[in-house]
Amino acid sequence: MINLQTFDSIKNQTDTINQPEIVKFLHRHLEEYGDPEEDIARALRYCLGEDRKPGGLLITARQGTEELAGVCIINKTGMSGYIPENILVYIAIDCNLRGQGLGKKIMQEAISHTEGDIALHCEPENPALHLYQKMGFKSKYLEMRLKK
Repeated sequence: MINLQTFDSIKNQTDTINQPEIVKFLHRHLEEYGDPEEDIARALRYCLGEDRKPGGLLITARQGTEELAGVCIINKTGMSGYIPENILVYIAIDCNLRGQGLGKKIMQEAISHTEGDIALHCEPENPALHLYQKMGFKSKYLEMRLKK
C-alpha cells in the first residue's frame, strides 16, 4: 500500500523531513533527467521555505511507512499571470514501480494542493510527457537559456 504525505512550508511541520533521503531518491530515480545532488538539495530547501524563500509543496509516497516510492517538489515562484505561481521542479517514481499509476496519483495530489497555475519543464523524449499532457498541461513556450 502506498501512502502519500504532503508538506508545505506554511501549514505543515517540515522539521521531520529526512532531506538527504529525499535528495538521494530524486538523484537516483530522475536518472538522465535529473540534476546534481547539490542542486536538488537547494530546490528542496527552497520548497521547505528555508532562508526566507517563498516555499512550496513537497509530496512523498511511501510503501507503508518504509521506503520512498515517489517524490514531488513544487516551488512557489512569487509571481502570477505572466509567470505561473508554481513550478513543478521534480517528480520521480521508484524505477521498479513505474507504470502503476503512482505518478498520476502524485500529480493529482499536487494539483489539488496548489493555488494558481503550475509550470514544468520536460524534455521532448521524457516518457512522463504523456502523463503531463493527460493531466492537462499544455506546451506554451519553447524554453531557451543563456548559460553564463
